[in-house]
Amino acid sequence: MSKKSPPPIDGLLGFAQVDHDRARRCGFPEVILGRGKTPAQVAAIFAELATRADRVLATRCSAAAFEAVRTRVPTARWNELAGAISWRRRAAGRGEGLIALIAAGTADLPVAEEARVTATLMGARVETHYDVGVAGIHRLLRAVPRIRRARVAIVVAGMEGALPSVVAGLLDRPVVAVPTSVGYGASFGGLAALLTMVNSCAAGVSVVNIDNGFGAGYTAALVNRPARR
Repeated sequence: MSKKSPPPIDGLLGFAQVDHDRARRCGFPEVILGRGKTPAQVAAIFAELATRADRVLATRCSAAAFEAVRTRVPTARWNELAGAISWRRRAAGRGEGLIALIAAGTADLPVAEEARVTATLMGARVETHYDVGVAGIHRLLRAVPRIRRARVAIVVAGMEGALPSVVAGLLDRPVVAVPTSVGYGASFGGLAALLTMVNSCAAGVSVVNIDNGFGAGYTAALVNRPARR
């Protein structure tokens, strides 16, 4: 008498087990980290998620990965600066709430854009304030009235990483600080900015890992959401 084969595991691709239940548990589907995966692997996971999810996001991807995804999911979109691939089943609305996304310098924009893509895909409205670092603080001060309308601020900075403390000292809103690896030798690949932000004397500053725009965008989007049962 032959034994019956066990039923296939849902979402099992051989090299990955796709978590289709993530959206129910956490409010957003599983996110793909493209770095370290081949374009074919990114495309297979992306396409599998798109069979059930209403949105899919892959971060830290190459252009080759996007081309592979587009052969499986033709309406996927590419943000080259962030290295992010995204897809929606339905067209996006205006977005809820407001997140102020503040970046110190142009070199910080790849990380800032990763945060923007993430938060926007999670349903938030995001307003950007780029190139407003402390070396030209007058540019930040001009933007403060608009920044104060936001429910939460993301502040992205490299070098010495002082900008989140300055912003937090001007707001009564949470600040999600993102250190970047931008800087010269003694910045130690973002460690100097990370330590500055962790040791901020301004209240209300929470810090994610170096270059973690995704983590900042995700956290800010959760804070931005209205209270739900």
